[in-house]
Amino acid sequence: MVHIRIDGLTVAYDKPLAGGAFVAVSNLNLDVPRGTFVTIVGPSGCGKSSVLLAIAGLTKPAAGRVLVNDRPVSGPGRDRAMVFQEFALMPWRTVVENVRFGLELQRWTGEDLTERAHRYVRLVGLQGFEHYRPHQLSGGMRQRVGIARALAVNPEILLLDEPFGALDAQTRESMGDELLKIWEQDKKTALFVTHSIDEAIFLGDTVVIMSTGPGRIVETIPIDLARPRTIDMMDTAAFVEYRRRIRHQLNGEVPAHA
Repeated sequence: MVHIRIDGLTVAYDKPLAGGAFVAVSNLNLDVPRGTFVTIVGPSGCGKSSVLLAIAGLTKPAAGRVLVNDRPVSGPGRDRAMVFQEFALMPWRTVVENVRFGLELQRWTGEDLTERAHRYVRLVGLQGFEHYRPHQLSGGMRQRVGIARALAVNPEILLLDEPFGALDAQTRESMGDELLKIWEQDKKTALFVTHSIDEAIFLGDTVVIMSTGPGRIVETIPIDLARPRTIDMMDTAAFVEYRRRIRHQLNGEVPAHA
């Protein structure tokens, strides 16, 4: 069943100083089946994040449309939650208070709110850190808080915009592994933007490759690797061949001056 349908999506942003508009995404089409994990890779500035923002209802298409459950997206909704690279945590709130925030917006109260927030703190492995504030946590731990906050509201769709981009390579690899373990529990529909080819292959059921802006899809590659996945899979011949194929496609999309 198609959960998300992107039909002729064009996203453009006004350029107040130069006049006119900057086209980030042009006539993009994509169907995302329910319960799948789709990763999106492409050169910087190709509109990857704009696609997620359009699905989240945080930016309005200049043309085309996004449908979720066959209904056009006209704004943010409870069925979608987004995790950003910049953590987006409130520094004056503790871990559990940050996780509570989305639930408070949905008007959860009392013991149900508190228990649910604590449950998702435990789910992302932060038990014992409930009362720490963001500045007391590592980058990986702060990103776990963001993921817990998104999952706590029980969205149908999880949108992740380079959530591990600010982390070191070892932490990033570990976080990808942990994210898959969490995702395996209920397999929400997920779209994950990344610059890392290995991350895209390791996480995805499908890798979507986007072109140099204005963004369009140049190839969609199904990833035929068994689940649950392990880090050791990155050394297999199949993984290496996916890496070679995606790198070859991306090398044709990176401008010579990049």
